[in-house]
Amino acid sequence: MDYRYTGLPAELFVHLFSLADAELEARAMRRMIADEKPGFPCRITLEDAEPGERVLLLPYEHQPTRSPFRAAGPIFVREAACRSFDRVGQPPEVLRTRTLSVRAYAGDGMMVDADIVEGRNVEELLARLFDSDATDYAHIHFARRGCYACRVERA
Repeated sequence: MDYRYTGLPAELFVHLFSLADAELEARAMRRMIADEKPGFPCRITLEDAEPGERVLLLPYEHQPTRSPFRAAGPIFVREAACRSFDRVGQPPEVLRTRTLSVRAYAGDGMMVDADIVEGRNVEELLARLFDSDATDYAHIHFARRGCYACRVERA
């Protein structure tokens, strides 16, 4: 089975880059400069930022559901990000090189299953999770810090 991997819409974040640092901090956000690669995975492009590139670190509600599994957490977005990742088939490289937590959800936002996997094996785990008719979509998180990475659906 093929899966569709999607990053976040760039238009949600473009206006934030024009804010002053004090305005960002008032919103619990920080402007940063990537100083290593990997290390600053953009949730729009699903690529690691290049060293020297400006990014924002901000809270994002990735599971805005009316269930006990409603969730938010920190994400990075690159200033240069203009097109959201949206691809059917192989997962983006940013997932392949990290340990991942994958959470399967029903349409009502209730979690139906979850597991941890090395990124190079994520498609095997997705096959198991999506084998259940109860799974409507999945969220992938970077396991070390628990940050949301992307959404996955059946293609």
